[in-house]
Amino acid sequence: MKKQKKYKLRTKKAVAKRFKITGTGKIMRSHQLRTSHLKRKKSKKTLRRHAMAIPVHKAGLKAIKRMLGIG
Repeated sequence: MKKQKKYKLRTKKAVAKRFKITGTGKIMRSHQLRTSHLKRKKSKKTLRRHAMAIPVHKAGLKAIKRMLGIG
């Protein structure tokens, strides 16, 4: 009997740069507004609020885990 070749699951580098995994296993994402596009017209309060990472919603969690190679 021939042994079937198993393929390795590759990490999507674009996804790895955009999402971070916490110590407890939660996957965090940043806000779209965090980027430096047209920052002058936005209030400091808004920029501060959007600088914090937030957890990924359940709907996309399975797909993101697969792309990160952890699920």
